[in-house]
Amino acid sequence: MKHPIQRRDDSRRTSLATSISTILTGGALLLVGAMASSSAFAQEQATNLDRITVTGSNIPRTNTETPSPVQVVTRQEIDRTGKTTVAEYLQTLTADGSGSIPKTFGNGFAGGGAGISLRGLGAGSTLVLLNGRRMATYGLADDGQKVFTDLSTIPLDAVERIEVLKDGASAIYGSDAIAGVVNIILRSDFNGAILRASYGLSGDSDGDAKKATLTAGTGDLATDGWNAFFSLDVGKTDAIKISDRKDRKWIGTGDIRRYGYGNNAQFLGGAALNGGTSGGSGPNGSVFDDRLPPPATPTLVTLPGCAGLTTIPGQTDATAQQQGCLWDPVQLYRDLTPEEKYVNVFGRASFAFGEGGEIYTEIGYSKKETTFSNTPSGVSGGWGYPGGPVNASSGAGAVVLSPTHPDNPIPGQASRLRYSAWDVGPRVTNNTNEFNRFLVGVKGNWGEWSYDTAYLHSGTDLVNKRTGFLRYSAVQCALGNPACPGGVWRIGDDAGLNSQALYDYISPDISARAKSSLDMFDFTVSRSLADLKGGPLGLALGTEWRRTSNSLTPQTYTDQGDIIGLGYSAYDGTQNVYAGYVELSAPVLEQLELSGAVRYDKYESGEGKATPKVGIKWTPADWIAVRGSYAEGFRAPNPAENGDGGLAAFSNARDPVRCAASPVADVGTNCSSRPVAIITRPNPDLKPEESKSYSFGVVLQPTSSTSMTVDAWQIKRTNEIAQGATADAIAAGDVLRDSDLINGIPGTGTILAVNTAYINAASTRVRGIDTDIRQTFDIGPGQLEMDLQWSHVLKFERTDSDVTVDYAGTHGNCDVTNCIGTPKDRINFGTTWKQGPWSVSGVANYISKMENTDFRGPDGEYQFSYADGTDVTKISSFTTFDLSGRWNITEAFELNASVQNLFDRIAPLDPTTYGGVNYNPLHFSGAIGRYFTVGAKYTFE
Repeated sequence: MKHPIQRRDDSRRTSLATSISTILTGGALLLVGAMASSSAFAQEQATNLDRITVTGSNIPRTNTETPSPVQVVTRQEIDRTGKTTVAEYLQTLTADGSGSIPKTFGNGFAGGGAGISLRGLGAGSTLVLLNGRRMATYGLADDGQKVFTDLSTIPLDAVERIEVLKDGASAIYGSDAIAGVVNIILRSDFNGAILRASYGLSGDSDGDAKKATLTAGTGDLATDGWNAFFSLDVGKTDAIKISDRKDRKWIGTGDIRRYGYGNNAQFLGGAALNGGTSGGSGPNGSVFDDRLPPPATPTLVTLPGCAGLTTIPGQTDATAQQQGCLWDPVQLYRDLTPEEKYVNVFGRASFAFGEGGEIYTEIGYSKKETTFSNTPSGVSGGWGYPGGPVNASSGAGAVVLSPTHPDNPIPGQASRLRYSAWDVGPRVTNNTNEFNRFLVGVKGNWGEWSYDTAYLHSGTDLVNKRTGFLRYSAVQCALGNPACPGGVWRIGDDAGLNSQALYDYISPDISARAKSSLDMFDFTVSRSLADLKGGPLGLALGTEWRRTSNSLTPQTYTDQGDIIGLGYSAYDGTQNVYAGYVELSAPVLEQLELSGAVRYDKYESGEGKATPKVGIKWTPADWIAVRGSYAEGFRAPNPAENGDGGLAAFSNARDPVRCAASPVADVGTNCSSRPVAIITRPNPDLKPEESKSYSFGVVLQPTSSTSMTVDAWQIKRTNEIAQGATADAIAAGDVLRDSDLINGIPGTGTILAVNTAYINAASTRVRGIDTDIRQTFDIGPGQLEMDLQWSHVLKFERTDSDVTVDYAGTHGNCDVTNCIGTPKDRINFGTTWKQGPWSVSGVANYISKMENTDFRGPDGEYQFSYADGTDVTKISSFTTFDLSGRWNITEAFELNASVQNLFDRIAPLDPTTYGGVNYNPLHFSGAIGRYFTVGAKYTFE
């Protein structure tokens, strides 16, 4: 997907090129079309062509095909998908992977934000630029650790194109661009006015999305000497609840027993597991009978009222005593997608002076409010805070009903309670984020030199408010102390006896505030040094200073460990970075171009490193080019990793201890991944991450209508900063366990929390192949364009403690955001038919199946089991098709419409991920179902 550029006369092509053209065209048809992109590599004299700057280089050049693989996405390619935001589109790219942050993960640490993770290396290793310069990071770090750029602050209508550099770019943009760069390029010179409006609605008549955009500009830089424009983007999207999909098989329910699963499904509530020695958090409540002395294991006694409180048919007091009071809290309370309201503003003004000089300024402002509803809180469990883990399930810290509590079914005993507080209501998270950006710069020519210098300030201010969460000390008082000043909390069937004052006491409103800022000054000069046989020898020199700060105050009471089940997250720190770089581009021959760059980044904390990059492109004939690159990078620890603060989060983990001790009847329960708290400490002794990346590719353009690029790539990251492996902590016994022992065996209680710290893991190596092909046909009065992008992951290896595992094609790594897994193949295939005022486009999106193991090989273990104990072996592949059309009624007025997931495909059932209820976040469109959008655009003269 490249820009059109000037091409050489086709008559010069050889018969071999013609043969290759025939082969490629036939292959494209066998693939149901040909794959996208790439510019011609014909070389003209520089004096005959406009010179442009391509992402990955600061040296202007005469074509877009560089030694590094760059995917250029045009507005047409975005529009044809029906996506209405930058984030939604970028997360469909085949190069996106694990660690991507969807807006739908409303209960995650970075809820309300949206980020891209190239190569699955995490949003924190993917550098996002706006017009070639950075933006302040999102206020909330993903997983409490990874700072990233929020894509939802960028108005889509102001976007001219997006360039994705798929190899390391540390030598040009900064040492932290390990996985690559996404450069979002906005309009720079606009005259006129465009008004757009759209309305979206799902096939189930919900998820309404209303959007309006006005872009207006005046002045012409070339004739008037100035130009100014702005783009205003406002919108609102309604929430979709899980209950709105109750007829969509497993998507609309946490109860997946009908599909062969047991009572241990992670989103089914209330089940009493392991013979009634664990579980039991239902709407009626249950307590443990502790009257039998050890080694007898206490068993659950269910409180009455299940039939009147659950929505699952067939529940009675008798069945509740046998299996617990089963209920479906996600169907009652949880959102599938959050409610969103936003306004985005971008403006730019430029003023010409002298010969080619320009003073320019940019402003950006965004305000976005996101509201996400989740299931009610339980009264027990395990979580952490800076003082250590909290055990509210057993031991001295257990939440109990006092011996005289009126709902205690065992008089005289302080009974350990399991209860899901439906009467308090859902846990609701509201994020309001304000983003600002101001840039002023000047560029022009000074003799033989071209220069560009600017000052940038950008910042975010986010307020996170939560309701429906329980204060631990207040709950202990209201349940365990008959004389509690806040009152006595009646539960289950008797919850109607409670006052609002009691609920205000046990569930106060809580909040946190996050801020980030970026101040940057940069200066770049470039010039041609000499004329070589292939063109001018280009030189660029630059320097940069930037200061970044990130801070997060902890949620109210979490610094005391006093909010049940809510992980602690806080950080505060500032980084000053000084950098200088030099870059050379040398077309030594018409057929051979060499490039090289080196950058030195010095962090105020002491870390510093030179990061080089070299590239080569060889064009033996005008229809073929071979290219390759090598780059290094490093990333210093951020404030969340080595600053003040800490993290207590939740993930899914498998417990080999309980699995080994489990009776055969309970293997399906005890050998499946279950939610656990992960308590992570900052580490001031962390070393910077370092990386080495390689790419090697071939570019073919046998005819003006056929093009193909194939690039093999590898990125190896060492000293990787990550949480210590959960499995290692479990194996070492660094865990907090409940008292529900299996057959009285010591040390077999359910894991409540895992203790770990940020460490420098050994390494991660990712290797794959990207293929990108395009074919265009002129058919009668119209034109048919077909393209396909295919990313294939060969290896995704992580080495830790001298043990190497490969996640490619599996559900690992579940220590990464959402536990979405690592599919080996992602393919996007698109077609567009244009004829006169009409155009129709279709895009097919394919994600390959995943083995439901934690990693590849004979030692990999399946992550979930069916009710009969057999393993869930795979997560099926998933394919959707999007259709869109445009009709230019007049030159000024356009109507457009799109249907996403045209065939209403349902996302495969995924019982392991915690990012979506029974579906994988990669398959999100299959959870929503068919979605319609209609819109109109009017262009004012």
